[in-house]
Amino acid sequence: MRHPVFLALCLGGTVALSACERGTDAEVNRAVKAVNVIDESNLNDIMLTVGDPNESVAYFRKTVAENPDRVDVKRGLAMSLVRAQKPQEAASVWAEVIKDPSATNDDRVGYADALIRSNEWKRAEAELNKIPPTHETFERYKLEAMIADSNKNWKKADSFYEIAVGLTTAPAGVYNNWGYSKLTRGEFAGAEKLFYDAITYDAQLFTAKNNLVLARGAQRKYDLPVIKMTQIERAQLLHTLALTAVKQGDVRIAKGLLQEAIDTHPQHFEAAVRSLSALDANVTN
Repeated sequence: MRHPVFLALCLGGTVALSACERGTDAEVNRAVKAVNVIDESNLNDIMLTVGDPNESVAYFRKTVAENPDRVDVKRGLAMSLVRAQKPQEAASVWAEVIKDPSATNDDRVGYADALIRSNEWKRAEAELNKIPPTHETFERYKLEAMIADSNKNWKKADSFYEIAVGLTTAPAGVYNNWGYSKLTRGEFAGAEKLFYDAITYDAQLFTAKNNLVLARGAQRKYDLPVIKMTQIERAQLLHTLALTAVKQGDVRIAKGLLQEAIDTHPQHFEAAVRSLSALDANVTN
């Protein structure tokens, strides 16, 4: 008795559903497109942070070719080119990005960064000057500090470095750059302190360790600092310290440091062996 009624309801539902489907095709397509955009955005983020930089560049080049009006994809290409150590190409793409009405101050900072990496310091400075002072970000002040350094405006550089340090939870790289700035000015004690600060935040940053040894050697401090280091790093730092001693005219100390570097290194340390041989030859002559 109930079957005909049930069948009628089912058929009625089918007809109604068919009508709804015809009326919402456009909405479904829009929804699918929206989901695809979300998925693509996630993929874009992934390509910017993982994998081989050249693969990332290839992905974004292809996507830009398919979507030439998408500024977000061009932005991804520019960032990928920087990661792939192709700053001049990155600068060209950034130049296109900042022409778009939707471009942001962060885009101009990215452009300035690529210009600095391309050794276009004056152009980078001009771009940073176009950014309002209210745009206070770590990346902006890091670049401002580097520009001030290049102009030997030490007071301004120190101010910008200090601001940049306060705007990040990972300031090791900034402390290292700031320390190197002090090193080039001959402010060795100040540089030493900043390199220690860098290593405090990143114990793996060998550049800061090497710079620390340079700063100490310039003050004739020929003992290695008390920091975390591997056996290979210890040998390399002893080598750096030895070369610093040579520059100071402390040849005898340098020879001892080189011999210690050779003895410390777990493998054959060719660079140290050559340096020691050169010193011995000079002494003999």
